[in-house]
Amino acid sequence: MKIIPDFYFAGQRNASIPLNRRQNLMRRELLEVFDNTFPERDYIIEIVNPEFTSVCPKTGLPDFGTITVTYVPDKVCIELKSLKYYFLDFRNAGIFYENVTNTILDDLVAVSQPREMSVKSEWKARGGITETVTVTHSGRKA
Repeated sequence: MKIIPDFYFAGQRNASIPLNRRQNLMRRELLEVFDNTFPERDYIIEIVNPEFTSVCPKTGLPDFGTITVTYVPDKVCIELKSLKYYFLDFRNAGIFYENVTNTILDDLVAVSQPREMSVKSEWKARGGITETVTVTHSGRKA
């Protein structure tokens, strides 16, 4: 199990937190859903958070990005206030961009079971380099 030597959480150095445990710091139980009033219809919901923040696990410096969640709901839809609080859990967590994006997709799929979903994270420049990560899920029923 790989250990990230310079991992920060809430501004404190935590060198002993294993890489695979960092996702557990984000609380999936914060997420709430509500019944989809039109489950027989395919329609697209797009949610954009232009003020997403997390922390670089190597330097402890803040990372700023935009998270876009696009999905076709099945039986339930994601409640936005709960999603806002879920996103805030990442604010002081040292986590790589790829892990942020995949963790969000995994958690949202687990609570909402959408027909389709994608999560895209677009990160502000750091050292002149930007990064965009996109992950997808297709839960279509045959």
